[in-house]
Amino acid sequence: MEKLEDTAGEAVLPLVEEALRVGKRRVETGRVRVSVSTEVQEQVVRETLRSERAELERVPVGRELAEGEPAPTMRQEPDGTVVVPVLEEVLVIERRLVLKEEIRMRLVAVDEAVEQPVAVRRQRASVERLPPSPAGNGPERDR
Repeated sequence: MEKLEDTAGEAVLPLVEEALRVGKRRVETGRVRVSVSTEVQEQVVRETLRSERAELERVPVGRELAEGEPAPTMRQEPDGTVVVPVLEEVLVIERRLVLKEEIRMRLVAVDEAVEQPVAVRRQRASVERLPPSPAGNGPERDR
């Protein structure tokens, strides 16, 4: 460096400063290719289904109700049977209430094996590693 002298006899020294600039660039090191395929497979589903049906039994009674006896009402027996009284008026010299029959109803559970085809889908992914593109390291960018 050279010294500059001022006319007043003073020496002037120029100062130098370096500036640092940091940048980044993206570099491609490789590539991957991912493929997804879906398979559909038929499977048979087995299950037992439960249903209920009502069984009716008509039981003839044919009993005449006594004078002042209240008409029977619907009732449920300990085994779950529901008894529904069926009444009928018959014309005699006087009117009397006669218990004609009872309808006994019980629920019966039925198990039924059922098979039904069902489509089940399954996806599989395959990954293939590829070399970097021949263009080089990709575009340079400062960040």
